[in-house]
Amino acid sequence: MDFDLSWLLLGLPLAFILGWLASRFDLRQLRLENRQAPKAYFRGLNFLLNEQQDQAIDAFIEAVQNDPDTQELHFALGNLFRRRGEYQRAVRVHEHLLSRADLSRADRNRAQHALAQDFLRAGLLDRAEAALQKLEGTIYENDARMALLGIYERSREWTQAEAVARKLDESEQASYGTRRGHYLCEQASELAARGDADGAIALLQQAAQVAPAAPRPAIDLAALQLQQGAPAQAFATLKALAETAPLALPLYATLMQQAAAASQHSGEALALLQRRYAAAPSIDVLDAIVALGGSTSLEEIDDAGSSDTVTVANPRDSYVAHLQHHPSLVAASRWLAGERFEREALHPPVQRALDQAVRPLMRYRCAACGFEAHQYFWHCPGCQAWDSYPPRRVEEL
Repeated sequence: MDFDLSWLLLGLPLAFILGWLASRFDLRQLRLENRQAPKAYFRGLNFLLNEQQDQAIDAFIEAVQNDPDTQELHFALGNLFRRRGEYQRAVRVHEHLLSRADLSRADRNRAQHALAQDFLRAGLLDRAEAALQKLEGTIYENDARMALLGIYERSREWTQAEAVARKLDESEQASYGTRRGHYLCEQASELAARGDADGAIALLQQAAQVAPAAPRPAIDLAALQLQQGAPAQAFATLKALAETAPLALPLYATLMQQAAAASQHSGEALALLQRRYAAAPSIDVLDAIVALGGSTSLEEIDDAGSSDTVTVANPRDSYVAHLQHHPSLVAASRWLAGERFEREALHPPVQRALDQAVRPLMRYRCAACGFEAHQYFWHCPGCQAWDSYPPRRVEEL
C-alpha cells in the first residue's frame, strides 16, 4: 500500500493551526487568572482601608483561591481573621503555611510568630507557650520572650519567669534586674508559706543582689526575720534600707517600729523616723512615730502674730502638728479617735462616720491605670504593671 503524501501535506498545517489555537487559549486563560487575582487583591485592600473587614476577607479568600502559592495573601488573611476574633480560622491559615515544604526560613519563622499570636489572643496559653518557645534563635526571639513573661506572670510560674527575664537581661537590650528581683521575692513568698524559711531567706538575699536599688527584697526579708523571732536582724535590715531607699519609708515604717520595739532599738528608730518625717512628711511615718511614743514639732502663734516652734508633750498631738502644714482628714481622724469630749455618747457615731470617710483616702493608686486598693501591690492587679504604685496614700498624692 503506497503512502499518500497528500495527507501529510494536509495534516501538518492542521496540526500547526490546532497547536496555535491551544496556546492562545492557555495564554488567554492565564491572562484572565492573572487579572482576576490582582483585581481581588486590590478589591480586598480597598475594603480593608474602608474598615469593611467582612468584604475584605471575602476578597482575600478569592485571591488565595486564584493564587494559592502567595504567602503574603495568607498572612494578610490570617491577620484579618485574628483581628476579627476568628482565631480558629487564623490558626488554620498559619498552620497551612507551616505545612508547606517550599516555605522559606524567614516566612516559616513569621508564620510561627503569627500562630503564637493566634493562640495568645485565643487564651490558649499552653499552646501559645509551645509556639513561642520555637521562636528561640529567630528575629522574633525577644518578642517571644516578652510574651512568655506575660504568660508566666498570669499563671504565677515565677521560676520560669525568672529564667526568661535572665535571658532578656543578658541580651543587654534592657535591664530586667528589678523584674527578676520581684520574681525571686514571689518564689520566696511561696517557700515561706510552705514553712521553708531558710530557702525563702536565701532567695530574698539573692533578690537583693540582683536588684540592689529595689526596696521589696529588704522589706520582705525584714518581715520574715521578724516573723522568725529575729527582730534585731529585721531592724538592721530596715535601717540599711532607709539609707538606700528613703522614699519607700512609708511602706516599712510600721514594720520598723515593730522590729525596733521588739529589739530594744526604739530610741534609734524614733530618731531615724523623726529625721525622715522632717524631710518628707507622711501619715504612715507619723503613725510609727506616735506608736513609739515620740512626737513632732508644733508651731504656736501668739496674739502678736509671732510664731514659735515647740515639741508637743502628748505624742498624739503630733497629728495636730501635722495638720498645721498638711491638711489631712486621716490625721484629724487619728487625733479625734483618742480624745474625750463633754458629750462622749455622741463620739462613737461621729468617729465611725469619719473612719468611713477616711477609708478611700487610705488607698494606694496605680499611676499607670488608676486602680485603687487598700493593700499596697508591687504588681498591679488591674494593668499587670510592676512598681506602678507610689508609696503614698491617695490623700498624700
